[in-house]
Amino acid sequence: MAGIGHSEIGMTSAATRRRLVRRLADKGIAHPAVLAALAQVPRHRFVDEALSSRAYEDSALPIGRGQTISQPYVVALMTEAILTGRALGKVLEIGTGSGYQAAVLAQLAERVFTTERVGELLRTARQRFHELGLHNIYTRHADGLGGWPGQAPFDAIVVTAGGTIPAGLFEQLGEGGVLVAPEQQGQQQVLIRVVRRDDEFQREPLGAVSFVPLRPGVE
Repeated sequence: MAGIGHSEIGMTSAATRRRLVRRLADKGIAHPAVLAALAQVPRHRFVDEALSSRAYEDSALPIGRGQTISQPYVVALMTEAILTGRALGKVLEIGTGSGYQAAVLAQLAERVFTTERVGELLRTARQRFHELGLHNIYTRHADGLGGWPGQAPFDAIVVTAGGTIPAGLFEQLGEGGVLVAPEQQGQQQVLIRVVRRDDEFQREPLGAVSFVPLRPGVE
């Protein structure tokens, strides 16, 4: 739903993005809207210039402050998991990070609300959103454990850090809403998809993942 204008060449070209999208399709990402969103968003704009030649590898990359930009396959998997066939009006993301996941979500949702606890990362992400004309993304420097109650209910919630899923986030899901988050289970993290049906929450594991820890407070 958000347009991005760009014309790059070589390792950051649209053709390079299309090759990444074909690899994601080969790995099982099937939803055409998700693949189109990944093709549209220039991932190299969300990493340091020194890493731009690696932006379309299917791997996580460092973004500073001990954080990473998620592997494109995981971004696609989490995005696909929140699509249920109905329109996405409002989506909440916990952990803006580089801004890449929010930018992908902004192609599919009417409005994206995203919180980030590290002020330096959020300032950089805001600048990227502005440069790319992503005006349907709303940001907040806050402890994401509390979600964004003033904007609830949400059609979907995406958590991009691993740990115990904050109980309050479930209450911010609208009826039929979907939450996707990496949950710490013993020594590993498992990506969990939760669908709200009235006051019941139906859980489904989507596989093992590795995310940075979900931390409280702000910096």
